[in-house]
Amino acid sequence: MENNDVLVERTGQLGHLVLNRPAAINALNHGMVRTIAAALDEWEADPSVATVLISGAGERGLCAGGDIVTIYHDARSGGSESETFWRDEYHLNARIARYPKPIVTLMDGVVLGGGVGISAHASHRIVSERSRIGMPETGIGFVPDVGGTWLLAHAPGELGLHAALTGTMVSGADAILMGLASHFVDSAILPTLIAELAERGASAVVGRYGQVPPESALARERWWIDEAYAPDDAGTILERLASMGHPAASAAAETIAAKSPTAVTVTLAALRRARLAGSLEEALNQEFRVSLRALRWPDFAEGIRAQLVDKDRNPAWSPAALADVDAGVVAGAFADVGALELGLSAPDATATDVSVPSNTAPQTTAKGS
Repeated sequence: MENNDVLVERTGQLGHLVLNRPAAINALNHGMVRTIAAALDEWEADPSVATVLISGAGERGLCAGGDIVTIYHDARSGGSESETFWRDEYHLNARIARYPKPIVTLMDGVVLGGGVGISAHASHRIVSERSRIGMPETGIGFVPDVGGTWLLAHAPGELGLHAALTGTMVSGADAILMGLASHFVDSAILPTLIAELAERGASAVVGRYGQVPPESALARERWWIDEAYAPDDAGTILERLASMGHPAASAAAETIAAKSPTAVTVTLAALRRARLAGSLEEALNQEFRVSLRALRWPDFAEGIRAQLVDKDRNPAWSPAALADVDAGVVAGAFADVGALELGLSAPDATATDVSVPSNTAPQTTAKGS
């Protein structure tokens, strides 16, 4: 488990994983995913470990997502390394959701993309006044993954679809409303909370320091979000947003119009499908198919180039308009990939899925203390 990009620490009954790439806001690489998975395997069998904590080094945030630039170069050379990375990452996302011991994640600061995948499926998901959480994939010609379609599809009303299509970052209070987080704790208290986790159970400690979150800004916007995003057609959604006469709705329309038309169309379809999925694992299997297909889209490499490589912020999407997105490309994104299938299955397909996010807080969990 030696990997300087993840510090694996033990204090009392606490196993602590510290993502340790602060200059990159702790962006995930393949080695980090493997280190986290190995630690979880070891600590599950260790009776002296009662709680697992995942946090990020530095002051900027837990994790800014996957190492997208590495994926960009891999996509240009064939994409085999990305396939292996996503396979291990998605298995880790499911592992965190089903872990038999409490996992506490500190979603403090920036938490994007892959950072959501290693935090928002945990039993105790803590946000603060500094939290900025999002799934910005449509801006790079990609589609929310790491179980993000499952989480966003189960947010109240159409809040999840709004966040997915616009790529907007939400506050800690918004994240609790959406079911992405479970507890709000002032950032100044987090060191004390961490220290107590070494001696006391997770539910007791998090319950002690959990606070009533501030009012969610998104809660005040539900009236136009639910109405505008109700259709199953992306073009119709943009027309509704633009015609509502509300500044925030108009801004959302402009934001979505600047994203990859292919990614926007497939993201909408992915969330609709994830809402009907029977488990997180089923949604992850779907996301893996979409990710493999997206790796071959011209928009994925172009989006990363424009945002993160050349940084000209001027992607040339192909096609450039929603109306020109090929229905066959959308349908093909969800098609079985044969021997490459991810193959995840829920522990008991007949039981109620325990990984559906809760939209209430503060709360305790059923994963122990």
